[in-house]
Amino acid sequence: MTDNTVRQITSALPDLESYWMPFTGNRYFKQNPRMISRAEGMHCYTTEGKKLLDAVAGLWCCNAGHCHPKIVEAIKSQAEVLDYSMAFQLGHPKAFELANRLTEIAPDGIDYAFFVNSGSEAVDTALKMALAYHRTRGEGSRTRLIGREKGYHGVGFGGISVGGLSPNRKMFGSMLPGVDHLPHTHNLEHNAFSRGLPQWGAHLADELENIIALHDASNVAAVIIEPIAGSAGVLLPPEGYLKRIREICDKHGVLLIFDEVICGFGRTGDSFGAARFGVTPDLMTTAKGLTSGTVPMGAVLASKHIYDTFMTGPEGAIEFFHGYTYSGHPLAAAAGVATMDVYQGEGLFDRAREMEEHFADALHSLKGEPNVIDVRNFGLIGAVELQGIEGQPTARAMSIFRECFDNGVIIRTTGDTLAFSPPLIISKAEIETVIESVRTALRAQ
Repeated sequence: MTDNTVRQITSALPDLESYWMPFTGNRYFKQNPRMISRAEGMHCYTTEGKKLLDAVAGLWCCNAGHCHPKIVEAIKSQAEVLDYSMAFQLGHPKAFELANRLTEIAPDGIDYAFFVNSGSEAVDTALKMALAYHRTRGEGSRTRLIGREKGYHGVGFGGISVGGLSPNRKMFGSMLPGVDHLPHTHNLEHNAFSRGLPQWGAHLADELENIIALHDASNVAAVIIEPIAGSAGVLLPPEGYLKRIREICDKHGVLLIFDEVICGFGRTGDSFGAARFGVTPDLMTTAKGLTSGTVPMGAVLASKHIYDTFMTGPEGAIEFFHGYTYSGHPLAAAAGVATMDVYQGEGLFDRAREMEEHFADALHSLKGEPNVIDVRNFGLIGAVELQGIEGQPTARAMSIFRECFDNGVIIRTTGDTLAFSPPLIISKAEIETVIESVRTALRAQ
């Protein structure tokens, strides 16, 4: 990029009024804008040219770093030859190629990919698959869905129904009927400052037995959980918890859905959280790192037994009445294939595992800093939970966010927790820069 191009990007600042921003305090932002004009590798740049170290990979998604040249080139090349192809009754090669690449890195038994455009759409699609699967098998009474307190599964009505974050639900009236929730596993009394998976809390999985008994297994379709709950503040599964959930689902014929939108594509130091934890679900939702954030795309990865259940009836009939105009979009598929090439060619999943201990050491060095009440980590995902200010929820974390931004580092806040999910290309020196920025901000409170 030439200096002249950079100057043109950084000098352009449009009228801010018309854009209604998502998950943002719009009035505050428009009075105090923080505008990103370009990005490269580990860094973003403001419209004023300020350089920022990105400690959250955009929004948990730019796992290969920003504007990776191989991914950018793949998108450009695809746009030159096929901009769009109808997704219904027609196909294009890149979508099939990407499906093959995804199932190659998925756990054994996960053999099919259904493309969508976001994590929210992936969740709603997986829930519909689960319901339709049971009906196709002649068990149409299995309609109840079980999520988890503090779970985040996007912002569609299906996702907020099975999700367990009150602010995402309270304004929108009735949710989907027939939804119940497992208790969350977050417990500072027993697990504060655990390194990796906490040792206490696996017994909380047994609450699933009670919920299934309450509704009767013949009425329960699926359980959906995040291997690691990201948006709730990086809540880690206790040792053995996920395996116990799998066992209970198998016992009662209930499908298990893993929401891997955040955990997937190297974030846990493996291809997916399912692979790292050794627990294979029936369905997996993905997005974000699927294209390293370059083009919106998501996918539901399905086990063979689910796919085969739908493949009945006349050969030319539609087996699953669901899909989106942009399912498997050519530009997104090209970005996805190139992203898989980068992950494999640069060994980024292994690199995340190699950096895990250094990342953990750096994060846990914040124990004892002002207002830090917990530190959590796994793979290249971490959190620092803060003591909130009485009567001002989220204020302390937001203050830290702004201070770090001013000092050249982008972090993420969720409630009064600081969350970290850096690109998998982050160096040890860059990890230290992030942590020292947070330390300085904590001490300045």
